[in-house]
Amino acid sequence: MKAISYARTGDSSVLRLHDRHVPEPGDGEVRVRIVVSGVNPTDWKHRKGDAPGHELDFPEVVPHHDGAGVVDAVGAGVSGLSVGDRVWVFMAQLERPNGTAQEYVVLPVATVVPLPDDVSFAVGASLGVPAITAHRALTVAEGWPSRLYPGALQGATVLVAGGAGAVGHAAIQLARWAGARVITTVSTPEKEALAAAAGAHHIVNYRAGDTATAIREVAPDGVDIVVEVAPAQNAELDAAVVSNRATISIYANDGGLSVELDVISNMWVNARYQFLVLYTVGEDALANGRDDVAAAVRDGAMGVGDDHGLPLHYFSLEDTAAAHDAVESGVTGKVLVQVSD
Repeated sequence: MKAISYARTGDSSVLRLHDRHVPEPGDGEVRVRIVVSGVNPTDWKHRKGDAPGHELDFPEVVPHHDGAGVVDAVGAGVSGLSVGDRVWVFMAQLERPNGTAQEYVVLPVATVVPLPDDVSFAVGASLGVPAITAHRALTVAEGWPSRLYPGALQGATVLVAGGAGAVGHAAIQLARWAGARVITTVSTPEKEALAAAAGAHHIVNYRAGDTATAIREVAPDGVDIVVEVAPAQNAELDAAVVSNRATISIYANDGGLSVELDVISNMWVNARYQFLVLYTVGEDALANGRDDVAAAVRDGAMGVGDDHGLPLHYFSLEDTAAAHDAVESGVTGKVLVQVSD
């Protein structure tokens, strides 16, 4: 089978296409023929490392956590999945060297999820890290449910920073599916259109005026949950728009800056900062995210493509390096690698 891998950190030129043996599933494992592999920022960041040439955790790494395809074989003790089932997969590289940038991958059954027949492989490959991250961000708030389902966030106002990104897009869709009123911030008219297509109720261009005033106009009592991608740049804004006992869920640090918080303004409203990363969030949180996202998919709430606010950019397996470069350069939308037919 064909696979992309790298044996040292560095720029995208370290990625190599080569042939590998098709792996066999062990107890509790499933082999999936990958049709589409999803690329996330964490993929190029891990590949790049702290500096070129740094030693990896494994001698060789096949990148990408997310993907979608068809079950090709099942190991002993596996129930609920059969050969021929359409599936989406997530966290393929969690403590493992073999991701989805290859034609076949063996994974623990807990990370392989049925994909409805009427849902495309593109949707399946776009879930994983972005959708489960968004789920976690929406389920850690004091006074609100720790699981998502229709009505779970009824009465809540959610602010999604950067609604045109992959996590922001998933957060808009999940929050709306769960019954929340969704406000999002974007930087351009083009991204305003994408956020609207994703389902945001109110969209604020943060380069077009007083963002805090615009948010307060539609949410005079403040926002209850903030899904935050740039805490350093947005700390003052978040403090100005949150409600009492609000939670600011931080899943990234775009810009790489240190965060400075005004203690009094946050203390006065009992604001809570919740940091999150999927690598160490724990099995229960991952399972809850998997199951709730799967329910949203079954309800038709997780669309991708231009009509749903997340443009798709396809690359061949041979062009995986270009796919990494596209994500690293900040392309708007979701980058996918077409691994097989």
